[in-house]
Amino acid sequence: MDHDTLPTSEALAVLAADTAAVFGGCGFTSGDSSIHVRSPITGATIGGLSASTTLDDAVAQATSVTRQWAATPAPARGELIRVLGESLRVHKANLAMLVSIETGKIRSEALGEIQEMIDICDFAVGLSRQLYGKTIASERSEHRLAEYWQPLGVVGVISAFNFPVAVWSWNAVLAIVCGNPVIWKPSEKTVLCSSAVHALALDAADKVGAPTGLFPLVFGGVDVATAMADHPGIALVSATGSTAMGRALAPRIAARFGRALLELGGNNAAIIAPSADLNLAVRGITFSAAGTAGQRCTTLRRLIVHESINDQLVERLAASYRTLPIGNPLADGTLVGPLIDDLSHGRLQTTLSNLTADGGKVVVGGERVLADQAADAYYVQPAIATMPRQTALMHHETFGPLLYVLSYSDIDEAIALNNAVPQGLASSIFTTDMREAERFTGPLGSDCGIVNVNIGPSGAEIGGAFGGEKETGGGRESGSDSWQAYMRRVTSTTNFGTTLPLAQGVQFG
Repeated sequence: MDHDTLPTSEALAVLAADTAAVFGGCGFTSGDSSIHVRSPITGATIGGLSASTTLDDAVAQATSVTRQWAATPAPARGELIRVLGESLRVHKANLAMLVSIETGKIRSEALGEIQEMIDICDFAVGLSRQLYGKTIASERSEHRLAEYWQPLGVVGVISAFNFPVAVWSWNAVLAIVCGNPVIWKPSEKTVLCSSAVHALALDAADKVGAPTGLFPLVFGGVDVATAMADHPGIALVSATGSTAMGRALAPRIAARFGRALLELGGNNAAIIAPSADLNLAVRGITFSAAGTAGQRCTTLRRLIVHESINDQLVERLAASYRTLPIGNPLADGTLVGPLIDDLSHGRLQTTLSNLTADGGKVVVGGERVLADQAADAYYVQPAIATMPRQTALMHHETFGPLLYVLSYSDIDEAIALNNAVPQGLASSIFTTDMREAERFTGPLGSDCGIVNVNIGPSGAEIGGAFGGEKETGGGRESGSDSWQAYMRRVTSTTNFGTTLPLAQGVQFG
């Protein structure tokens, strides 16, 4: 199959049905349904799903097992996640197929997303025996001062279309080993692959004798997300999406003193220093900016290039972009699949039109391709635009394959440009100058949550905490000590003596 030959919608429907059958069907139907399954590969609706449970019923299910699961030893919770991880290994190819069908991701990236789920399961299994607290030196004799962690309660996860299953796993498997049930509201655009993962989770729970109420699944849009933010039965709402979504949900969660874990917009930059290895940089930039059709929160959107190498690098990048195979994400050799829908395409075209008013110039890309094969699918040539300065337009994230290029004269100017946007997710620098690298990663350098050297801003491993600052929301998911977000901290003092000394030498009585 050639990358520029798209499958028919009928063929995709059959492929989706056959793949869903591996997961018990997931309620997938080719007939009329209230919940549509659409593929951006052709832009057509290829089937539907039956309605899921209501949010109130989901909270009731989760609440009913909260005490039982909190009382379950953490290593036993880890056994559930171990079984889930093994199931993901067995079904990796089929699950990746559903991800590709619903998101338009190329096969390699879809397989990588499932591998990411497997990796975080492995991490969580180990974590289930390492939920460590602290013993603290007490100022009072015959007293023990300690800090430990207890399950938080029901966790709600709102995930986005671009990583439809991996981001759920970042949250869910950690929350589960920490002793919490997890309610999942996936994107309306990726209901089938979410249902398949849900089926695997329920099967894993059944195999280890865990309650099925640990994994309620709720479909819906803004109304359901808002209801989750308002619901007093959900202790933590972890939401991934746009800054606008976070701005709408966060005050509602705070109003009831709930916890929010927000992973919002990114407007990520890479600095290309005079000493950079340009062969390395071109590869890193091309993947970070054009991979996933620019639809990652960590996509490279701003390139800040030293003036001495600016023209040379732009020329090399333009040549690289012109050779990118764009088209059918299920075909071998494709590197860029479709945008998710017409709204995404419209935002990209509006931004391309507006940047010329700011003095920008499109060097390559931006045009739609393959429209003759699928009028409702949106494939575009990834675009590069040179800009005379960083304008207000560039402060807004365009969730598509558009890379702005700016030049700079010294490292302090470059760092200031990196930091001068409202978002603070990911950043990188390509340099072989140790001083520049250390300055960029130090306290006066990048203000982002992810600060890379000689790699692009995208492609995070699960071992590190993932998240960003400023309008990115401040949340952290996945590795490191991100597990603490799903637990409540307890400080405990035990008096094992026969007297009652007070702290700070206070005398009373």
